[in-house]
Amino acid sequence: MAAHRTRFALAAALLAATAFPAMFARAAPALDYEFFKLRVQPIFLQKREGHTRCYVCHAESNNAFRLERLSPGASTWNEEQSRRNFEMASILVNPGDPATSRLLQQPLAPEVGGNVFHSGGRQFGSKDDPNWKILVDWVNGEKP
Repeated sequence: MAAHRTRFALAAALLAATAFPAMFARAAPALDYEFFKLRVQPIFLQKREGHTRCYVCHAESNNAFRLERLSPGASTWNEEQSRRNFEMASILVNPGDPATSRLLQQPLAPEVGGNVFHSGGRQFGSKDDPNWKILVDWVNGEKP
């Protein structure tokens, strides 16, 4: 009888250890394409004082983040190009977790938690930068 209670207690403990975290875990939010197209993508074309635009270094580049080259005479991407940009950017984020998303950490200044190895400079000197916050909103599943 004691052995039976011990096995039961062990089984209950194992169940609790595996079930409770799952009960409290949040599902990762879905990344919204329209929010990306309307709010995130323009950031890649924006000129920031003291920096080159993301697009300049990341258009058809050989690094982890590759943006589509703009069509001749275009000031933004067409629908097909935007879809490809969305797919590329989505690979570099962990939905619901901006702190571990490469797309947000690479261009962020290291002194505020960014990656020291971004060769494109510190596009965002602070987590209070409005454009960095837009990226955070997208990673957190914000909708337009």
